[in-house]
Amino acid sequence: MLEDGVGDIELTPAAVLFPIVLRKGGASVLLTQRTEHLKDHPGQISFPGGRFEPEDASPAHTALREAEEEIGLSSAHVEIVGYLPEYRTVTGYRVTPVVALVTPPFDLQPDPHEVAKIFEVPFSFLMDTANHQRHSLPYRGKIRHYIAMPYREHFIWGATAGMIATLARALAA
Repeated sequence: MLEDGVGDIELTPAAVLFPIVLRKGGASVLLTQRTEHLKDHPGQISFPGGRFEPEDASPAHTALREAEEEIGLSSAHVEIVGYLPEYRTVTGYRVTPVVALVTPPFDLQPDPHEVAKIFEVPFSFLMDTANHQRHSLPYRGKIRHYIAMPYREHFIWGATAGMIATLARALAA
């Protein structure tokens, strides 16, 4: 998937964990809100994840390592079930979304430098395309289009919303 506005820049490899939490009342997706002082995407809603490091054996390893570092999610609670297509961002990343089922109970501890908040959104809400909105904004002299999924006080948009929409389309096909 190519985010609107991606040019010919060299992209940094990264991976995110798309954690689907298996709750008794229904599945949910675990998301984070980034702290405001971060250089990249301050305050935005995101999946746990980050850039590939030389010691990472695979995108799954990157996603699991980052999830443990950012929110304290132990891989003992995580079962990887697949991957979404690589997502190329206008901000210079090529992200591999690693889809996983997460089994409670688990304790989370956000890294206060990176994560302001951890929360969950019902899986059914995110997979319902009626909740997917089209927005646009000027970026680098052009109008850039993106998907957003407002949920309560959270504005899920950009790459995170794009990856969620990719899974929704795949499940609807």
